[in-house]
This record gives sequence, C-alpha cells and structure tokens, in this order.
Amino acid sequence: MNQTNVGGVRQRSVEIVVPVHNEAHVLADSIGRLHAHLEASFPFPFRITVADNASTDATWPVATGLTLRLPHVHAMRLDEKGRGRALKYVWSRSDADVVAYMDVDLSTGLDGFLPLVAPLLSGHSDLAIGSRLHRQADVVRGPKREFLSRSYNLLLRLGLAARFSDAQCGFKAVRTDVFRALAPHIENTAWFFDTELLVLAQRNRLRIHEVPVDWVDDPDSRVDIVRTAVDDLRGVGRMLRATVTGRTRVTALPRRTGVPQVPAARTAPAHPSHQANLEYAS
Repeated sequence: MNQTNVGGVRQRSVEIVVPVHNEAHVLADSIGRLHAHLEASFPFPFRITVADNASTDATWPVATGLTLRLPHVHAMRLDEKGRGRALKYVWSRSDADVVAYMDVDLSTGLDGFLPLVAPLLSGHSDLAIGSRLHRQADVVRGPKREFLSRSYNLLLRLGLAARFSDAQCGFKAVRTDVFRALAPHIENTAWFFDTELLVLAQRNRLRIHEVPVDWVDDPDSRVDIVRTAVDDLRGVGRMLRATVTGRTRVTALPRRTGVPQVPAARTAPAHPSHQANLEYAS
C-alpha cells in the first residue's frame, strides 16, 4: 500500500476498517459505495478492510467476494464477536500511517472522511472523531437516540471530565503509532472501546481533532441499547477508578511530527502479508 510520489517521498497511507457482524444484506452495497467514493476523491493510498467478527450468516463469503473484484478491499475473519476486538486486532497490525473505521451502514456522510484524516496525515493531530453533537453537524435521528447520545456524553463530561463532544459516532481515525502505544491499555472489546480510547488519549494529552458530520440514523440498527448502556456505565466506572489510581498514564508515546505531503497519482496498492487470526482474504 505504501507508495512514493514523483520526488521519491513515501506517501502517507490510510487503512479503513469496517467491522461487521451478520451484515451480509448490506455489505456489498456499502463497501462498493465506499470504494467508489475513495477511488474518485481520496488523494492518498488507501486500503479498506472488512473485519468480520464471528458472523453466522453469509457475511464472510460476501466479504471474500468483494476482495476479488475491488482492488483496494481486503477481509479478515475473527472467531470472537466484538467491534472493539476487531478494530484492535486490525489496527495493531496495520502497515498504514493512519487507521480509521466507519460503520457498515455508512450513516456518516463520506465527504467528511478526508477532513477527518487530513490532520493526522499532516502530523497536526493524534486522533480524529466525527461529531454529531457539533453545532455545525447535520443529524437526522429520532428523539430517543438523540436523548441517549446527549445523556451519555454528558455523563462522560461529568464523570470523566471528557472534553470531546461525541464518543460514540462510528467515524474515527488515529495515527497508527499512537494506537499501538495505547492499545495494551484498552480493555474493552465491544462498544465502549471508542470511549476508552478517547479517555486514554485525553489523559495523556494527545490532540483530538473533531469534525462535524452529516449523519442519518439507520432504522435497521440492531444495537441492544439497554445492554450497551449498562456496559458503558460499567466502563465509565472502571475508567474512573483507573484515572484515580494513575493507570491511564501511558509511557513512551510517539512524538508528533508534521510531514505535509502533496498527493500524487495512485496505483493499485500491494496487498499486505501479515497474518490474520483465522482467515484472511485479499
């Protein structure tokens, strides 16, 4: 995936992970749309990795089929369920400079992706998040989800002194070297993974860039809201205890270095050779 421009300077690259569990019915359309958008408008080398975490439907066959017809798409399959587990596995092994993820329903407008990763590619910031609660965001969702989202982020501000506005939007990116330093300290393997990552970043004075996003609620979302809320509350309590005891401190974080680059024409990226947990397709 790594390439050089006409001056012989290596171009910075991005790996976008789409974690999925039983999403065979929407996977091909969503990945096709994402791939077409990035090929048409994204000026850096990229890879899309479908991370299937223990699907029991046809998600894996669909994913492997996509790798055969779309040059920038890869797939890997994990034995155990968990969005956080899938992200941690792929991100930790990525050879890209920046790793990102988005939800398979593509609820977040794709025009926001370049503004999301650009500050990381330039070296200006360490993490970047899409925010549905930013005053410039354009969000369409029901009152119940709106209330739950605002209540959860208020809880983070009151309980953990969070300064980021939206912990749960499925549209995030992080410098790969920064993530590798934080990864051993992230315990959650499910939905609280995002919050834990952001709290650790804030506690260690990393720069978090926020991008207002266009976002349309997916009516087919199968997230168990009650169970997720309970798990989140437990996670908040654990992070609060970790903060009090100093266990959120991470040593040997990489320095931020600015390396602005002029985008060059891409060629099809080479597929990585690192091993997957169970299955890998490219």
